[in-house]
This record gives sequence, structure tokens and C-alpha cells, in this order.
Amino acid sequence: MLTAVTGLGSTESTVAKNLPVVSIHQLGLCLSRASASVLNLNCSLILLPMCRILLAFLRGSQKVPSRRTRRLLDKSRTFHITCGVTICIFSGVHVAAHLVNALNFSVNYSEDFVELNAARYRNEDPRKLLFTTVPGLTGVCMVVVLFLMITASTYAIRVSNYDIFWYTHNLFFVFYMLLMLHVSGGLLKYQTNLDTHPPGCINLNRTSSQNISLPEYFSEHFHEPFPEEFSKPEEFTQNTFVKICMEEPRFQANFPQTWLWISGPLCLYCAERLYRYIRSNKPVTIISVISHPSDVMEIRMVKENFKARPGQYIILHCPSVSALENHPFTLTMCPTETKATFGVHLKIVGDWTERFRDLLLPPSSQDSEILPFIQSRNYPKLYIDGPFGSPFEESLNYEISLCVAGGIGVTPFASILNTLLDDWKPYKLRRLYFIWVCRDIQSFRWFADLLCMLHNKFWQENRPDYVNIQLYLSQTDGIQKIIGEKYHALNSRLFIGRPRWKLLFDEIAKYNRGKTVGVFCCGPNSLSKTLHKLSNQNNSYGTTFEYNKESFS
Repeated sequence: MLTAVTGLGSTESTVAKNLPVVSIHQLGLCLSRASASVLNLNCSLILLPMCRILLAFLRGSQKVPSRRTRRLLDKSRTFHITCGVTICIFSGVHVAAHLVNALNFSVNYSEDFVELNAARYRNEDPRKLLFTTVPGLTGVCMVVVLFLMITASTYAIRVSNYDIFWYTHNLFFVFYMLLMLHVSGGLLKYQTNLDTHPPGCINLNRTSSQNISLPEYFSEHFHEPFPEEFSKPEEFTQNTFVKICMEEPRFQANFPQTWLWISGPLCLYCAERLYRYIRSNKPVTIISVISHPSDVMEIRMVKENFKARPGQYIILHCPSVSALENHPFTLTMCPTETKATFGVHLKIVGDWTERFRDLLLPPSSQDSEILPFIQSRNYPKLYIDGPFGSPFEESLNYEISLCVAGGIGVTPFASILNTLLDDWKPYKLRRLYFIWVCRDIQSFRWFADLLCMLHNKFWQENRPDYVNIQLYLSQTDGIQKIIGEKYHALNSRLFIGRPRWKLLFDEIAKYNRGKTVGVFCCGPNSLSKTLHKLSNQNNSYGTTFEYNKESFS
């Protein structure tokens, strides 16, 4: 094992004289080499889920015709997190192994094989190997960068201060540059002349120059007496197949292979970021800004050659609010062949959205404001990046879909409802269960007009069972309210309390025997976990529920 890792092909090494030390030395070298391979693999794979345009293309193209295969793309964020956790674990193993290596290289310094030593002299302070060599110093810097990225990626930091998470996560460029330098130090070496200096060979020139007889040499290095039945060394070597060294061993540092692992994904990611920058470099034209109840703002925009599918999302960037910060928002209105307008709904729940609202809406605005097209130039420039794919695109590819929204989580389904309002016939969907749970009765006004128009459309087309709308008001403070006479069609579909999910799933399974129902959820984690658990349970009607969870990649 020592030969394979270090290239040490001679039994004359001073390290080989102490077997316990050799075992620790072998373990450290092997762990550092094995963990490095795992790290290289994960450092290359972790970049793939970050290529959003590639994922959106695969999801919407005919290259991936299978719905089951497309659903794997929805796990891109989970895959990214898994690779990150794997990098953290094996980085710890790699660091621990190299700490053992630094100590062993210092204590077991070999004057016979100077090229093989990482230390410069015996008993050199191991800390000098960590802070005065290229592999050591870059390794320490990588550990610091990785620690900052790990801590800032925790849920508590992301929720309390998203800026810290965003800025530290972009340090991965620094991490990859340090990784390239780290492997260029040539710490581990291999032997280049194994044919002329094979493992276990005997250097007769060195033994004769040191006036050591062959029997003494074997008794010293192999801890066994020289066989008495062989009176001549030639007889011993001929009968026991002992190899004779033809020359001194030569060592060479391993050629860095890390760039082979990460150069492809890194170039792909950089090319995508460049394309995204060019594509989003032109600002959009704001058509209207509407203030809705419960601190929700709607923005309607147009942009040349912008196309999107229902369920996709875009990333908004307003330099007047923040030079570097941007946030994803699901499209609630997609452009079609007849209209180029698209829009998003934003809930005011943070510093960025508050500053953004103050720039677009005057403080005195209470109900709504429509910005004329000619006045849009007076407002700050707004850039968009996208669109990008999401699991909700699959809702139109099921024959039966169950869409569950919690509060502002209704936004992904708004674009789907708008699409069905325009034309539902081109899609596979033939029955949609739409369930919306809100705490405030005013929240239903965000899309009350859309729901009423959709309801009236299918009633006029004699397809009242195409869309099953159920609205739930979870908190009433003891007073039951109605949405209003204007939305009379929704009053009969308004329920007080929370849905009884088990009964709801049983009812859907009963009326759709033997079919596959796509389940889509955008809301609190507790709601998502409940629906996921129910989707995995068996029922007596032969109905299959396939769960699809919203997750920005």
C-alpha cells in the first residue's frame, strides 16, 4: 500500500524500520488520496444544478420525453445540497489525513530519499508545512472559505439575512481558484523507474559500499536469519526470486488532475452566466404597478423576445435597490402569442421588497396605481434573468392535477390558471383541483377576478367539473366574512377552517380510480410534508399520487 501511494519501491527506507509508524503513515496518505478523489468528483457535480438554463432546456425540450425522468430535474436543489454536505465531510477527512501526514513527514524524515520528503529536515515544525508551503497555505484558506459558506448556508442565516448567504456563497469562485493552486504543489509523488528499481529489490552496490554482508542485510531488514542451507548469496537469490536494484529510485510529483474533473462543469457554468448576463442586460418596460391587499404588489412588464411557460420563474434585479442582490419570483402571467405582457406578484416581507415598493409606489398609495406606459421611464431600471424551469410546469402534463397553495404560494398556479383561461385544449390536463388556504379574507382578492372568470368560462362551455376550486379561511377570529357580492361565484366555494387532507385525498382517489394524479404544493413546510406523506400512502381505489414540490434551484 505504501508503494502504491508514495512510489517508494525500496526496502531501504528508514520509514520501513518502524512498522507501527508505517501503518499510520500509510493510512494518512491513502485517506488523503481517496478523499481527494471524492472531493474532485463532488466539486464537479455540484456545479451542474447551478446551470439553470440547461435544466430549463432539458425540462421543456423533447430530449427528455419521460415525465419520470423530468421529475428528477426537480431534485436539482437537493442534489446540490447533498454534494455540498459530501464536500464538507470528506474535507474533514482530507484535513485530518494531511495533519497526520505533516507529523509523519517531519518525524520520519529520510535522508536516503530526499525527494520523497515533504519536510525539509528532521523534526521540522509541522505548522511550517501548513503555512509555508503552497499545498498547506491554500488548504488552510480553502478550509476558511468552506467554513464561511457552510455557516452562511444554514437556514437561520438565510432567513434572517439573505445578503450574507448570497455574498458568501459566491466565494465558490475563490474556492475553485485555491483548489487549482492546491494541487499544483506536488505533495504526493510516485516512482518513475519501477522497472529498474522494483518494490523489495536489493541494492548490492549500497550494501557492499557500507561493508554489510548479504546475510546481515536480510537479518536487519527482514527480521529473519539468513538461511543456512544457502552458502552463497547467488543460490539464495536464484531460489527465492529476490530482485536486484539496477539503479537508485527516482520520484516525480503527480500530474494535477483536478482540472480534468472541474474544468468542464466550470466552463459550462461560466458560459451560462455570461449568456445570462447578456440576455438580462436590457431592462424591461414596466406597464403597470398595482398594490393589492395584505402587502402584495403586482408588476406587469414587457420585454422584447421574452417567452416563458406557465409555472416558470424569473429573477428580478433592481440596481437602485441593491447593486448585487436579486430575488426569484414566479410568473403569475406569461406572455402569449396575442399579448406580450407578463407579470409577477411580490409580498412585502423584507428590506429588499420594502425598498423596491417605495421606489415604485408613492407612500400615499392605498388601493392601486396604474402607471401609464409613457411614464415608466421615470421609474428605476428593472432587469430580469430567466425564465427558469420549475416543477409546476408538469401540472399541465397530467390528466388530473391537485394544486395546493398556502397564502402567497398561489403565485405559481396563477400563471397556470391564466393559461387555461386563454386556451385549455392544447394541454393534457382535463381536471384540476385547486385548493387555496389563507389566513386573511382579503388575500383571496389577489386573484379573485381570475378565479371568477375561469369559473364562468367553463360553466359557459358546459365543463363545470374541469376546475374544482376550494378556498379555505384558516383564521376568522370568530367572525365569518364573505369576499363580496362581486365574487358571488366564490362564496359557495369558501370554507372556514383548514382542509381535512386525508378525506380530500380519499375523495379525489374515489372519483379518479386507477389514474395518476399530479400533486403540486407551494406553501409552508408543514403543509408540504403533510401532502408528501399522503401522496405516498396507498389507497383502495388504485389511484396513484405523484408529489411535486416547489423549490427554486
